[in-house]
Amino acid sequence: MVNKFHYIKGGSETYYFALKRLLESKGHSVIDFSMKDEKNFESDYKDFFVENVDYSKGSVLKKLSMSAKIIYSAEAKKKFEALVKKTNPDLIHLHIFQHQISPSILDVIKKYRIPAVYTAHDLKMVCLNYKMMHHGKICEDCKKGNYFLCAKNRCVKDSFFKSMINVTEGYLHRFKKSYDVINKIITPSAFYKRKFEEFGIDTSRLCHIPNFIDTEIPSFSERVDKGYFLYFGRLSEEKGVSTLIKAVNNLPVILYIAGTGPIEENLEKYISDNNISNVKLLGFKSGNELTELIGNAKAVILPSEWYENGPYSAIESLQLSRPIIGADIGGIPELIKGNGRLFESGNENELRQAILEIEQMDEEKYKELENASFEIYENEYTPSAHYEKLRKVYRELGVEI
Repeated sequence: MVNKFHYIKGGSETYYFALKRLLESKGHSVIDFSMKDEKNFESDYKDFFVENVDYSKGSVLKKLSMSAKIIYSAEAKKKFEALVKKTNPDLIHLHIFQHQISPSILDVIKKYRIPAVYTAHDLKMVCLNYKMMHHGKICEDCKKGNYFLCAKNRCVKDSFFKSMINVTEGYLHRFKKSYDVINKIITPSAFYKRKFEEFGIDTSRLCHIPNFIDTEIPSFSERVDKGYFLYFGRLSEEKGVSTLIKAVNNLPVILYIAGTGPIEENLEKYISDNNISNVKLLGFKSGNELTELIGNAKAVILPSEWYENGPYSAIESLQLSRPIIGADIGGIPELIKGNGRLFESGNENELRQAILEIEQMDEEKYKELENASFEIYENEYTPSAHYEKLRKVYRELGVEI
């Protein structure tokens, strides 16, 4: 399995390590290929990992040198080939490998004719900046392969230079047909599957398998009276947290926000400047403390304004039987089936109304939402459900598991 980070950095790594544990519990050997980092978990294959790459640090010349690795990393290709020759894997399962590792490793897969699966945790394969969004707006300008528009729009960190690096990467690997070596592309949301189809990926190469949680249902000190609504996750523009705060202002509810991110200070200032007393920023929370927060929330809110895939925050909420209020965008609607409310993404009035509906709901109807959430989790997001679906994909490629 290939993932550029070998420690928990986000939802994709949460899945990566859960899948590693699941496969190993079934008796399979999992070979790691990643990037060196002091935060890495232990690996028997760490000597083959690529050197650490941090594109935000160093001189201009160093950044130029490292930028070439985004397009094609000779180091990654060499080390990956050495690992393949040493271990002779039956199958390669790719996760997030672009940039720090680069698509150069796809040439090795092609050379040795190894069956390959790719879990698309993001949209990088069809969108150069990963998320089909720039400057706060959804963007699908590259749908016909017009990658030059990425530079025109400065899609990557509002930088023409950084965008041009990605444009070069995109055109090179389209010309080389690098991604053609991938036999199956797994999307955690059905929405991503449809989006890949819209961007020209052959339907026969695509399949939808939701993410899963491999931990036991955590225990917590349950309060009878659920007294607050909760957002937990990254505090960034595309997550819609600003819209959420505006929606709850002056409502007779309490909103807790757990997490950190680039707009944290802006949110603090907005709350202070507008004397908003019913919103509490809690900072980063994890472990038992986060479990207690989720488990005792009246509902978890997903106010995203970009194409979410299969967010782990939602799956963790389902596992704890929490109702969900979610934006009608990306893969979020797939997580709300009689267990909450949907609202138009970015529409603070609709979000406000959804919050009030759940706040004013009678006990019987509210209990139905809780039960529906747990039922969705049990049916779709457990290790056993995931393994059977993944086993089918592997077997289609001639790999028995």
